[in-house]
Amino acid sequence: MQKNKIEREKKTVRMMIEHYSRRKLKQENVPEEYLRLAEYACRRLDRCRFGEQKTSCKTCPVHCYAPHERDMIRQIMRWAGPRMLLFAPIAAIRHMLGR
Repeated sequence: MQKNKIEREKKTVRMMIEHYSRRKLKQENVPEEYLRLAEYACRRLDRCRFGEQKTSCKTCPVHCYAPHERDMIRQIMRWAGPRMLLFAPIAAIRHMLGR
């Protein structure tokens, strides 16, 4: 069963947040603040006006994240993004290609 693009993006953002929490923050469990951020990101993806044709949020003309959440997710993606090639290479390649 093939997942749609929005569901893959949700899975990817959750994966990045979890990896950041465990490796960078050295937390056994994802902190509440980051769980809320993951839910926020998923809600934003559900409401994306571009739907299945969305680009990466970085290149999107519409910034739908609040400033604080945008800064948090940017920090997480900068750290976890390059490392995804090691811990989730297929997801990383799909994310980079926007597929």
